[in-house]
Amino acid sequence: MGDSQINTIAEIAQKISDENDRRHRQTHTINELLTERQEVLVMMCELADLDPETTDIDVMVRQLKSFSQTLVDYTALGHFEIYERIIDGKERRASVSKIANRVYPAISVTTQKFVDFNDKYDGVDDNESFNGLHQDLSVIGEALAERIESEDQLLREISGRMFNND
Repeated sequence: MGDSQINTIAEIAQKISDENDRRHRQTHTINELLTERQEVLVMMCELADLDPETTDIDVMVRQLKSFSQTLVDYTALGHFEIYERIIDGKERRASVSKIANRVYPAISVTTQKFVDFNDKYDGVDDNESFNGLHQDLSVIGEALAERIESEDQLLREISGRMFNND
């Protein structure tokens, strides 16, 4: 076997290794996103169960800040680790790009709703700041349902085709 054949085999082996690393990172990111999503849903339900009239203001503020931060983290993880890669044209699989192009507008709308919620409740410190919280949580719940539906379509395509080369 000549040096050029050995170099070709080494290059192929490196490409396979790089692809396996990318797939591992992508699987990890999807799992992390699903874990964050679950945490957001649980925290939203816990916050919705609190009554601003009877719950200590410090507890309300702490729960709301924790929920808002988790919501922002979940949103950012999806955007920067999954969607941005696709938007930037780094996704090679046509089927994933096709679904992303179809669902991303809906995901983008939900992102804006999450940002608006976070901005509205940033810095709350009194009971009057919580007027409309349950209504706003209802809007966030609906946005989460829409996002999950769209996101799941994309995640199924990514994970279902992760080991195909199309």
